[in-house]
Amino acid sequence: MVRTDSVTVPDGSFDLKVWLPESGHGPGLLLIQEIYGVGEYITDVAEELARGGYVVAAPDVFWRIEPNYVGEHTEEGTRRGVEMAGRFDPEKGLADLAAAFEYLRDLPETEGTPGALGFCFGGTMAYLLAARVDPAAVLSFYGSGVAGQLEAFDQITCPIQFHFGGSDPYIPRDQVAAVEKAAEGRPNVEVHVQEDGGHAFHNHRSATFHQPEPARRAWELAEAFLARHLPTSK
Repeated sequence: MVRTDSVTVPDGSFDLKVWLPESGHGPGLLLIQEIYGVGEYITDVAEELARGGYVVAAPDVFWRIEPNYVGEHTEEGTRRGVEMAGRFDPEKGLADLAAAFEYLRDLPETEGTPGALGFCFGGTMAYLLAARVDPAAVLSFYGSGVAGQLEAFDQITCPIQFHFGGSDPYIPRDQVAAVEKAAEGRPNVEVHVQEDGGHAFHNHRSATFHQPEPARRAWELAEAFLARHLPTSK
């Protein structure tokens, strides 16, 4: 079951798609989009997580620029998505995500403190959100902005798992190594690198980016992480 709720913030409101598991209730997961918006890929991920017992909520992150923007997985769609991300206000965006997180936490269907999961652009935002709202657990997939904001690690106390591709042209391997070094000695942090993986390797809706084997390996690690830190009754 999926519905569209509305989250109100001081200067407006934005859509929040909510997927419920078959039971109608469960742990919450805030799902943060990549540059293509809440489109087919994010919907696929949300549906899979809902089948696993989670209450999944995906906010319309680009609402201040173009409400309900959805880009295609094409060269032009990628160009437009990069443009959208370039116009994104990180501080206002993080405040919006914090509001969406609180909304999800307060839903009657949500059990306990939610977690967060983000891909690409959303992977960076999930990492930064972890320093602000203390989710139950966070999954960050190939966030290109993580290496440039390592100081946020000191504000993160929840379990957080990072996924990167070792052959990602958008996130050079030395930047991934900087994240690995920053994670050393932090028992709440895991960094996993699929050395044969490029960027967005989990995105099965993109013929350009998808790599089935790195995607399978990383998703197995992600599922095990959620099972440890944000288990469902399934």
